[in-house]
Amino acid sequence: MLRINNYKVAKYMRLSRDDGDDRESESIENQRDILDSYINEHEELESVEEYVDDGYTGTNFNRPRI
Repeated sequence: MLRINNYKVAKYMRLSRDDGDDRESESIENQRDILDSYINEHEELESVEEYVDDGYTGTNFNRPRI
């Protein structure tokens, strides 16, 4: 009998440049769609958390917490 391991995963989406307004950028929405599609295609994966860095550079540690 084949045993499939189950994995809890967190989605991480990042855009390092400011897109000019306060709403989530379309790029973040696209990244979320890609990740959701991948997770849905793999029954062993379960999404349990989501992290978004939209408009903050990776060199700046003074970012809002989720």
